[in-house]
Amino acid sequence: MHSAIRLARDVAMALLLAAVAAAPARAADKLTVYTVNYPLAYFAERLAGDLAEVRFPAPPDVDPAFWEPGADVVAAYQRADLILLNGAGYAKWVDRVSLPRSRLVDTSRAFADKYIEAPSAVTHAHGPGGEHAHGGRAFTTWLDLAQAAQQAEAVAQALIRKRPEAKDRITRALAALKGDLLALDARIAETAASGRNRPLLASHPVYQYLARRYGLDLRSVLWEPETVPNRQQWAELERILSEHRAKWMLWEGEPARDSVERLRALGVQSVVFDPCANRPATGDFLSVMRNNAGNLQQVFR
Repeated sequence: MHSAIRLARDVAMALLLAAVAAAPARAADKLTVYTVNYPLAYFAERLAGDLAEVRFPAPPDVDPAFWEPGADVVAAYQRADLILLNGAGYAKWVDRVSLPRSRLVDTSRAFADKYIEAPSAVTHAHGPGGEHAHGGRAFTTWLDLAQAAQQAEAVAQALIRKRPEAKDRITRALAALKGDLLALDARIAETAASGRNRPLLASHPVYQYLARRYGLDLRSVLWEPETVPNRQQWAELERILSEHRAKWMLWEGEPARDSVERLRALGVQSVVFDPCANRPATGDFLSVMRNNAGNLQQVFR
């Protein structure tokens, strides 16, 4: 009888010790974090460090806003510990699939009342993403770098909920990230303030939050950097220039040489301001935005 009691007690103690030993291992398991664009992946990588595997699976040659993932990629999102959404109608595929609501994080919810409603646009296509239109809600929220800092805060809060024991570490990383973003915000604001009301052009209607935050007088067309505009598009640009006498055009990427030369003949210079929605070939989100800020200084010099 006594030996049976001792055996039961020993088994119970062994199970308890095993559970205690396993708890830190489970806590140390890395989170799996999926994002719908590169800016959110960058924020998560900086904030989580080795606490998480951050995955942004969109191919490098697509606009993530209009990308349609396959069933296997959707299944990977469904298995993630956290799914970071941009909000503002970004990545519409999210509304057409079933994702675990408890793991979804709308990173722009804090400023949802400040979303910009864009006018309807002509449907067009570029890259392998197929046809789409830029009408409806503007969604490149992070180009207002103060809003980007708020999105980073939302990512940090989500990580802390999943790993409360790492709160101090994540909070320190957030302070550093917000410092970088807000320093850029101040730099761009100072640059733009030197040329208030200066008319500008944009090759694509993706700069609405940039324009509002920094007071840019911006008119957009629907051009692609790699494609030389057709006759109708040049005629429309000349009509715009007759009333909006811009001397600079912002491009999402390096424009075709023929486009640059013809714009120059019209008195318009070209400069790249990369929204950085997808992972850059070199550098990271911060280095791209710093380069954008430097390019913008050319415009207001």
